[in-house]
Amino acid sequence: QVQLVESGGGLVQPGGSLRLSCAASGILFSSYALGWYRQAPGKQRELVATIGSGGRTDYADFVKGRFTISRDNAKNTVYLQMNSLKPEDTAVYYCNARGIMFEDNVYWGQGTQVTVSS
Repeated sequence: QVQLVESGGGLVQPGGSLRLSCAASGILFSSYALGWYRQAPGKQRELVATIGSGGRTDYADFVKGRFTISRDNAKNTVYLQMNSLKPEDTAVYYCNARGIMFEDNVYWGQGTQVTVSS
């Protein structure tokens, strides 16, 4: 069975940094594109960043220059390094895996809370 387990969320002051991790099991990790999404209170879930099987990355405009997505296929883990955090980054962050060949295979983590506040 498939599981995506996130860690690294928490409370941080504005300008601080956090590194989120998402460890996957039950899938052939290298066959999946990966992404991070977030959902703030009263807002729709939105895409933060994606990384393909070949390492190509894409970022939402509101995180460019501040966040970095990466993956380690040997560890079945995707990361989101978040720097220069702002209060508006406060949200539940979710990792996502999508099959490259079989795009109907989509999995989500449980979400981890990130709170940016002084």
